[in-house]
Amino acid sequence: MFADSMPFGGRHLSDLFSTAAMRSIFNERNSLQSLLDVEVALARAEAGLGIIPDAAAEAIALAARADRLDLDELAKGTERAGLPIVNLVEQLVRLTGTELGEFVHWGATSQDIMDTSLVLQIRQALAFLRRDLDRLIEVVAGLAHQHRDTAMVGRTKLMHALPITFGFKAAVWLSGLLRHRQRLGELTPRVLQVQFGGAVGTFASLGADGPRVRTALARALDLDEPVIGWHAMRDSLTEAVGFLALLSTTLSKIATDLSLMAQTEVGEILEPGGEGHGASSTMPHKRNPIICEQILSSGLALRRLSGTMLDASIHDHERATGPWQAEWLVVPQAFLLISGALRGAIRLCSGLVVRPDIMKANLDRTQGLVTAEAMMMALAEHLGRHHAHVLVSAACAASTGRRLAETLAGIPAVAAHFTVEQIDAVLDSSRYTGSAGEEVDRVLAAASHSTGASRTSLSPSGEHTK
Repeated sequence: MFADSMPFGGRHLSDLFSTAAMRSIFNERNSLQSLLDVEVALARAEAGLGIIPDAAAEAIALAARADRLDLDELAKGTERAGLPIVNLVEQLVRLTGTELGEFVHWGATSQDIMDTSLVLQIRQALAFLRRDLDRLIEVVAGLAHQHRDTAMVGRTKLMHALPITFGFKAAVWLSGLLRHRQRLGELTPRVLQVQFGGAVGTFASLGADGPRVRTALARALDLDEPVIGWHAMRDSLTEAVGFLALLSTTLSKIATDLSLMAQTEVGEILEPGGEGHGASSTMPHKRNPIICEQILSSGLALRRLSGTMLDASIHDHERATGPWQAEWLVVPQAFLLISGALRGAIRLCSGLVVRPDIMKANLDRTQGLVTAEAMMMALAEHLGRHHAHVLVSAACAASTGRRLAETLAGIPAVAAHFTVEQIDAVLDSSRYTGSAGEEVDRVLAAASHSTGASRTSLSPSGEHTK
């Protein structure tokens, strides 16, 4: 499993790109135990329906412990069969005992067990993600509230555009996170569905009992029941990975903005961290934006996994030749990467050092050019918008090394309508943030309204509640 290998299994790299909680979900032991848990739930469901003896179900439950498996045998068996279930079932039969062990895996196919096991792991993973997403929303909402009126330069094409507030920038990030929380609530019931149907999904080996077993198995595992088996229709799993990739784009947007704001020439924020944070092995003065780097690199990898998952969702006939196995490579990696990126975003935003004084200095850096639009709109009432635009544009070009207000005051068409004091007032950057504050309030109200609201939720233990 990827949680046991580099970089996720290496002690010095694992916490850069994932979290211990997510690694514990997708490590080898938990993955094998999840498979065994499905076998146990199946046996108990069938025993409850009178299909297999109660004694068999209890014996299977007692035997189904991952620490009792021979992993060397399992590895060799997996290599022979191309999947782990064949040997896992062989070992579980032996561990259960010859007579009662014959009821192991009754009426199931390998993909029934592996898909349902993966869904159980995804349920645990989504619970952790929901918790961390809620925490990030809380932290970013705090930034938006605290800096609702902290004026700074708004940038388009990496150049000064108009004044905004840092709270407004944070509110834009927050709006995306709120949509992700909504998406998570919507996709959860589509993803957390049991898989059971036998060899081609028709319950042929169980006959009329098949649908009853599926219903009982879903109930035993607290999963939803699909309208039909999804062995060869993988859109729900693909949606889950696609959601992780989409979430990574918002985290990467935050990291991109903040890494640019941390540039020496800009200096509007600093990443959190004490001595040695972002240190260079050769340059003593460096404080590199390493949390942003971690988020951005994880996002790059994750979004490419999403593309692979899209291709892997196209299965041939009733059982795929290759695409299913590709999911084994993609899904664990995707969850591991997003867990590290989310954790990094929480750390980044909760400890961010915001520097309003530098933000104000950057607003003043161009000596009034950042609010040239304000002067254009004020003049437009007297000269018309187009003529005012031409006039102010020419004044901006002529203002190199001097205040724009001084240049404008020397233009007769401007001086006829505005004094120097009035021009200064129009060009005051703190007055030209539009409805930034009100927009922040709207997003914060939406965040407050959406807290805890979803049709389907996950408890911290990963249990599915409806």
